[in-house]
Amino acid sequence: MDDVVAVLDAVGSKRTALFSHSEGGNLAVLFAATFPQRTIALVTAGIFAKRIWSPDYPWAPTPEARAAEIDDLERHWPITNVAHMAPGAAKDEAFERRLATYFRQSASPGAAAALYRMNTSIDIRSVLPTISVPTLMLHRTGDLDANVEEGRWIAGQIPNARFVELPGVDHLPWIGDQDRVLDETQEFLTGTRPAADVDRVLATVLFTDIVGSTERAVDLGDRAWRELLGRHHALVRRELERFRGREIDTAGDGFFATFDGPGRAIRAACRIRESVAELGLAIRAGVHTGEVEVMGEKVSGIAVHAGARVMATAGAGEIVVTRTVVDLVSGAGITFEPRGSRALKGLPGEWALFGVQAC
Repeated sequence: MDDVVAVLDAVGSKRTALFSHSEGGNLAVLFAATFPQRTIALVTAGIFAKRIWSPDYPWAPTPEARAAEIDDLERHWPITNVAHMAPGAAKDEAFERRLATYFRQSASPGAAAALYRMNTSIDIRSVLPTISVPTLMLHRTGDLDANVEEGRWIAGQIPNARFVELPGVDHLPWIGDQDRVLDETQEFLTGTRPAADVDRVLATVLFTDIVGSTERAVDLGDRAWRELLGRHHALVRRELERFRGREIDTAGDGFFATFDGPGRAIRAACRIRESVAELGLAIRAGVHTGEVEVMGEKVSGIAVHAGARVMATAGAGEIVVTRTVVDLVSGAGITFEPRGSRALKGLPGEWALFGVQAC
């Protein structure tokens, strides 16, 4: 707490809002309770109040589990444990290397073990009811390091604390949906939620779907179907990467991706169709080019709905596109067969559709 006061004094801050995470929450809680005259508000993310199990605090590890964890950490430092701290980045090897470098440059194995031992002794439960400043507690539902029930209990001990449960599994607040963490914090501190940052861009959307997937799953059984579906997903992602597609969503056995050109989207669909046929699967696909709204990782708009509706008109092994796509790839060596005009559910007017013959 003396360090916090020294920093505030050095920058000329009389009062501040504290944002704290994990064991940082213990310091922030103690500071807010001790120095309310210097604390505007307290915001926490994924904190804990105690780090050793007891009958009245069942969310913490047992002494034996904690001791084993510290021993393993000291022998294998830096343990990044990405799958536990940030499951959302568990397959990101570059992130894991950066995290390991950060840990390595922050502490020696002995210092890291000492920090864990100090954290093990923490117990701020008696401090919680003494907090008098406005408090916001953020906690992700699937946090593996600090249980969400633990977060609810802590919030219940702080007078008038606001508890916001966020979707997600990452303990590290800068992994996963960071915007939601920042938006909730900004609204709590300022009373105003930031306006969504929406970009409108021209994009080509591709939707794919496995034909007869339900029947195939019943024939194969759950385990074999999951294995086959995994191979299908791997092949689709390979072709998306090859043709510079961006995977937006994967729902069950279907993919939604965007491309910066309709030619690449069609050729990706053709390659996907050929690749999954080797697995004994048939797909259908729909392609449309139009203006979409981009908000972070999300893509929406009428063009997206159009792409999904176009796919729904396709049969097994068929790739169906709109007139816009046909006009844009003129001269690209892709041939089409007219499918006539038809209404697409929920969309205005009649849409001229074409089947891809050769790509």
